[in-house]
Amino acid sequence: MTPSMPLMPFMPSAPTLPPDARALLDTWCADGLAIGWPSQIPDHWFNATPEHDAELRARFGALVDEAIAGGLGDWTATPLGTLALVLLLDQLPRNLYRRQARAFAGDARAQQVAAAAQDARVDEVLPLVGRVFLCMPFTHAESLPLQDRCVASFERLRAQAAPEHHATLDDHLRYARLHRDIVVRFGRFPHRNAVLGRESTPEEIEFLKDGPRFGQ
Repeated sequence: MTPSMPLMPFMPSAPTLPPDARALLDTWCADGLAIGWPSQIPDHWFNATPEHDAELRARFGALVDEAIAGGLGDWTATPLGTLALVLLLDQLPRNLYRRQARAFAGDARAQQVAAAAQDARVDEVLPLVGRVFLCMPFTHAESLPLQDRCVASFERLRAQAAPEHHATLDDHLRYARLHRDIVVRFGRFPHRNAVLGRESTPEEIEFLKDGPRFGQ
């Protein structure tokens, strides 16, 4: 497990956003940073192809590995840098290392960075797309307290969002509750068992016959 690293405070004199972080945010969020939510959902969010994964690997693979190894902590000097680091740890490994144990290697650090950002209210200065993706590490947590935090975070976002975003956030909230229900039932995500070398219980084997695998 990657050691916890404290969130660096955001100050007016903080460094500018690193170019690599900006490139990642522009790729992942499209025009969402400028207008709050992307005018068109990027394919790599939910409909990635092997070609999409390969492109992300070529552009950002070295940064993902550096983040998983504990690097790039200076990115948390700004709210957008914090978001970019969370994406490197939580989202991109699921594309780069699909159906491999390494897909989950950044989860613990992503959860720590995202929790620190929320606790410091850093997320509140981000556009909606950024706030959503700061919740995602909790969606992926095999921890009931973090799953509860995820659902509560999306409920809060839904309450604060403009009406035109309610349907989108309702979808995210529905998936957050689905993830939490699985962790309540099994204490973990059964679809990870094979790649993590965990033995599935008979109940998990039955669940995996038609249960969700969330792209993995």
